Amino acid sequence: MACNMSITVQVTLLSGKATAVQCGLDDTVETLQRRAQIALHVVRGRLVDSFGRVLDARGSVKDAGLKTGDSLTLHITRAQAHGSRRGFAFLLGDGSIVTRGLDGSKIGPTHAQEIQVSSNALGSAFAAILGDGSVVTWGANHDAVDSSAVREKLKNVQQIQATDFALAAILVDGSVVTWGHSRVGGDCSAVQDQLKGVQQIQASERAFAAILKDGSVVTWGDVRFGGDSSAVQHQLKNVQQIQASEAAFAAILGDGSVVTWGDAWFAGNSGAVHEQLRDVRQIQASSKAFAAIRGDGSVVTWGHADHGGDSSAVQSRLENVQQIQASSNASAAAFAAILDDGSVVTWGHADNGGDSILVQDQLKNVHRIQATRSAFAAIRGDGSVVTWGDPEFGGDSSAVQDQLKNVIQIQASHCAFAATLGSGSVVTWGDAGDGGDSSAVQDELKNVQQIQANGRAFAAILGDGNIVAWGDVRYGGDGEGGEGSADPRV
Repeated sequence: MACNMSITVQVTLLSGKATAVQCGLDDTVETLQRRAQIALHVVRGRLVDSFGRVLDARGSVKDAGLKTGDSLTLHITRAQAHGSRRGFAFLLGDGSIVTRGLDGSKIGPTHAQEIQVSSNALGSAFAAILGDGSVVTWGANHDAVDSSAVREKLKNVQQIQATDFALAAILVDGSVVTWGHSRVGGDCSAVQDQLKGVQQIQASERAFAAILKDGSVVTWGDVRFGGDSSAVQHQLKNVQQIQASEAAFAAILGDGSVVTWGDAWFAGNSGAVHEQLRDVRQIQASSKAFAAIRGDGSVVTWGHADHGGDSSAVQSRLENVQQIQASSNASAAAFAAILDDGSVVTWGHADNGGDSILVQDQLKNVHRIQATRSAFAAIRGDGSVVTWGDPEFGGDSSAVQDQLKNVIQIQASHCAFAATLGSGSVVTWGDAGDGGDSSAVQDELKNVQQIQANGRAFAAILGDGNIVAWGDVRYGGDGEGGEGSADPRV
C-alpha cells in the first residue's frame, strides 16, 4: 500500500492569526483548507501561496507543490446572496455555489466571481462567471438553463445581463453571446454583426438593448418589449445610459435629451413630454412609467398614470429632487422622491404608496427609501423608519416601530421588509409568508452583514460567513419540513 507522506504548513489569516496544519501529499487542497478553517475558527476562504496564487481546492497537495515549512494565507471572502423569483443562489467564500428553493442545489467548487439570474413564473436560470472567464449555468424549468449550444463561445466573459427568458454575455473583446428563449432575447443572430465594442447591456422583460463604444445602440428580442428600435435608430447617438420598464426603454443622450421606444402602454412613447426632457441626469422606472430627474432637480414623468406616469398633482413640489424610488406592483404602482431637504413627495396609485399624507409630517431628514410591490419604507437620519402604502405589503410597521432604531439598511420582498440595525440584528414586518415574520430564526440573526430578498423570502449573511434564511420554504426560506426545507445555513 502506498504511503501518503505528510507535510506541515503554516496557514495565516490577514489579521495575523496563524496555525500549523498537517496533511498528506495525496490529500486535496480542500482537505488542507478545511483543517485550517477549523483550527482558525473561520467558516470559508481560499488558500493563497506566497506568490499570491490561489490554490485549486480540487487538486492534491502534491500537485500544488507544497512542502513542509511553506506559508499560506487563508483569504476569507464574504459570501454573496443572489435572489431569483423562486429561490436564492449563494456564492460562498471558497467560490462554490449553493442554491435554495425551487431552482437547484449545490454546484460544488467553481471559483465563481459573479452570478446573474434570469427568472420567470416557470423557473430560473442562474449563470456564474468563473475565474477563467468561462460560464456555468444551472436552474429549473427555464430555457436558459442549458448553455451547451454556446459553451465554446463563452470565454473571457466580463458581465452577463438577463431578460425574464434569456441571458446575454459581454466578452472582453466587446462581442456578445446569447442563449435562452430565441424570440425573447436568446437569439441575437439578426444583429450579431452589429454587436461589436459593446460597453453595457440593459434589459426589459423580453428584450435587450446594448450600448456600443461609439454611443450607438443595438436592440434585439421581442419587438413588443423594445426589441426593435428602428423607428428611433437615427436618434440613438452618444447614448450614456439606458433604463427599462417592463416593455420599453428610455435612453439618456450626451446632451441630456431622452429617446424612448417599445410598447407605448409601458411608457415607450415620451412624445407628450419630449420638449421637457432636457438636461436629464437620471431616470427611474416603475413597471409602466418613467420618472426623469433633470439637472435643476425638477422631474418629468410619462407613461401609465396608475403607475406614476402623471405627476401633475405634485409637480410644484418636485424641486431639488435627489433620488426616486418606485413600488413594483404589476397592476398599479407609485413613485417616492427624496428632496434635498430630506422631505418626500409621492405620486401614482394611492393604494400602492402614491399617497403619503398620513405620514407626511414624519417624512423629514429621509436618507433612503425601499419599496415592496405596494408600500414604501423610508430610513431617516436618526435611524428611525417611516412606512406607508398597503399594510398587507409592509405599509404598516406599527407592530415593530419601537424596535426600528438605528436602522442602516432595508431590503424588500414582494410583500415584506427586513431592516438591519446597527447592532447587527434584524427587524421584519409585512406579510409573514413573504418573510415578514423572522421569529423562527431571530436568535440566529446576529452580526448580520447583508440581506438579500427574492419574491417571498429573505437571506441574511452573517459576519462569520453563515447564511440564515426565512420566509416561504419553497422559495428558499426556513421551514419545518416540506420541499426545500434544508438547513438555511450553508
